Amino acid sequence: MVKVMMYGCNGHMGHVICDLIKDMEQITVAAGVDTCPGEKRDFPVFTSLEECNVPVDAIIDFSAAVAVDRVLEYAAKKQIPLVECTTGLSEEQLTHLEACSRKTAILRSANMSLGVNTLLEMVKTAVRVLGDAGFDIDIVEKHHRRKLDAPSGTALALADSINEAAGGKYQYVFDRSERRMQRPADEIGISAVRGGTIVGEHEIIFAGTDEVIEFKHTAYSRAVFGKGAIEAAIYLAGKPAGLYDMKDVISSK
Repeated sequence: MVKVMMYGCNGHMGHVICDLIKDMEQITVAAGVDTCPGEKRDFPVFTSLEECNVPVDAIIDFSAAVAVDRVLEYAAKKQIPLVECTTGLSEEQLTHLEACSRKTAILRSANMSLGVNTLLEMVKTAVRVLGDAGFDIDIVEKHHRRKLDAPSGTALALADSINEAAGGKYQYVFDRSERRMQRPADEIGISAVRGGTIVGEHEIIFAGTDEVIEFKHTAYSRAVFGKGAIEAAIYLAGKPAGLYDMKDVISSK
């Protein structure tokens, strides 16, 4: 059985993941870490990583960007595999993450949903055909009003996936309000909507002459991200140092 530490166990996603794990046989929450007080749990909860004296096989971090560097340092020092689910990381933090992955296994994905990561591969296939046929591409993402970063990491990952398959020919455009000109052929428009309690919605539009093809993923609850994080932790436990992503988890099934 895989024993995990849930970093940010008293947060919303921490609760979601811990509740999902309760009904699973392959994995258990052995310890939690959170600076914010919470309800009594059926595992020990520590206020800092340094206080935790419970041996674990992996860490799941679903906290906030300001805490990521501490988690990375701890995982690298202790050589504990880390599933890093926090979004909105800076370039410096991504560089730090890559450096720490030389000391321990780290899995990071812009989106932990298995469905979204399947979609990342599907749009690669689509652009190889539709891009060369002159289809315009736009991405529209929608999230709840409390989400801090825009556009979402998933929207950027979708754009990157498309651009990779197209040989890097596209430029990203986030605002067209200041220009009066026909749309260039080599751009991907990325729009963000923030409102209400929308969990997460991503739509990729391929617009051609007289026809439109749309790919869409809708998350109806945060459980889809929690399930992906759990699958990632089970996969990552015992893996050698290196940088992994959800494609590795999907291909292992």
